[in-house]
Amino acid sequence: MINHTVYLGLGTNLGDKEQNISKAVSMIADRVGEVKRCSSLLISSPWGFESANEFLNSVVCVSTNLMPEALLDVTQQIEIEIGRTQKTIDGEYHDRIIDIDILLYDDVEFRTSRLVIPHPLMSERAFVMNPLKEIMSEAEYARVAERLCKS
Repeated sequence: MINHTVYLGLGTNLGDKEQNISKAVSMIADRVGEVKRCSSLLISSPWGFESANEFLNSVVCVSTNLMPEALLDVTQQIEIEIGRTQKTIDGEYHDRIIDIDILLYDDVEFRTSRLVIPHPLMSERAFVMNPLKEIMSEAEYARVAERLCKS
């Protein structure tokens, strides 16, 4: 069985934010694969919309045997079970109890109508890039940053 290395971005700005992230990480470990590394928690302002609620963000590195779209299905199911009711539609963002974004999947570029990897907006988001840098080696991070610049 082939294991793939994936990086997932986690964000929440409603409810008990630390508990939301903790629950998501636990469910990811149960359903996606072994959580290899987890960044510290980062407080950030809402990105792409107005809200009085600050975000708590983290990035996790997971070893999985799931293929990209199966990974998307599992992470979306986790979001629903934690209590997320509304997804981003036509670029319109909303407050959310949990958001799980697939940032990277090995060194694969993947594009379907449902999923784009690497995440197309990740390089614009300090709340993704800073935690990612925290849990990657300098060489890994430099390779990813270079790859994102070419995209």
